[in-house]
Amino acid sequence: MEEGWLYDGVTAVRRPVTVSAEDGRLRVELADGSDVAPPLQKLTHVESRGEWEVYGRSDVQGWRLGIPAELARELGKLLPGRQRYGRWIDRVGLVPAIVVGVALSALAIFFGSHFPVWAAPYVPASWEKRFGDALVGDFGGKFCKGKEGQAAINKLAAELSPRGPSLNIRVVDIPVVNAAALPGGNVVVFDKLLQEADGPDELAGILGHEIAHIEERHVTQSMIREFGFDLIVAGLGGTAGANADALLAARYSRGSESQADSDAVKMLARANISPGGTAGFFDRISRQEISMGPVGTGLSYLSTHPVSEDRRRLFRSKVVPGHDYRPALSEEEWQALRGICTRTGR
Repeated sequence: MEEGWLYDGVTAVRRPVTVSAEDGRLRVELADGSDVAPPLQKLTHVESRGEWEVYGRSDVQGWRLGIPAELARELGKLLPGRQRYGRWIDRVGLVPAIVVGVALSALAIFFGSHFPVWAAPYVPASWEKRFGDALVGDFGGKFCKGKEGQAAINKLAAELSPRGPSLNIRVVDIPVVNAAALPGGNVVVFDKLLQEADGPDELAGILGHEIAHIEERHVTQSMIREFGFDLIVAGLGGTAGANADALLAARYSRGSESQADSDAVKMLARANISPGGTAGFFDRISRQEISMGPVGTGLSYLSTHPVSEDRRRLFRSKVVPGHDYRPALSEEEWQALRGICTRTGR
């Protein structure tokens, strides 16, 4: 027998005890002669504290039994072993636990990346539209209101996607060279993109790309990835402005970007608009923005639409030499669109 100590989990009094093994059980005798026999299956090793091994009970919060380390070794199998890494890791072993952890992490990554693709088709269009309309709102009063310019961009969108979803294409008076698809068939084109474009053919490929993201439900996938499926069903959380910012800054996967480019090329061919304009835009904007450095490209087209040589090559390769393409918009329509945010465009 050895002296030990006990906290019974009821009072904060430390009681001296003697600890012994008797008939295959642990006997803890108090100073008043009474004894307790804690159920062995409920005992857990809590810590090693100097010359003491400290044990607890899983069924009694705050219960602690201190046993001299030498006696703990003698009692052997009556007491639970030390936990080196954690209870379940100690049970299965470190290496198997690492293998299980890596497998679970890989499964979580796989599920996290594929779940939005699987779930997107099951988001009703009405929910997505309600979500998108709440996100977009009036865009902080930045929407441009030129009627002739709005008519021109609506006409271009209809020619690119005559049987596509109901689209709401708006130009925003923000000095950023970019365009973005948002939930609910919303597409925003930043005014500076119109000012930087050399002509409507350049805009046509970019607009087709964003429309393709909507038609292929890439926007829905991004929405689920950013906010979660439950939030989309229940409605918006947080502020609409912050949520819109998150989607504007979101990047699509390489596969989604390639698919949107491929669809945009088909749209241009169907509308008899040359894809050479979009290829020229990619060449020019890439040179300009790279020369500006990271700060200049932070909110620009390249930040959300990385322009690879494959993308430029795709649009250039689809140009048919000698073909009689038509302009995406007339000169009058193009000028009205470029002036949509100015007094003359209203």
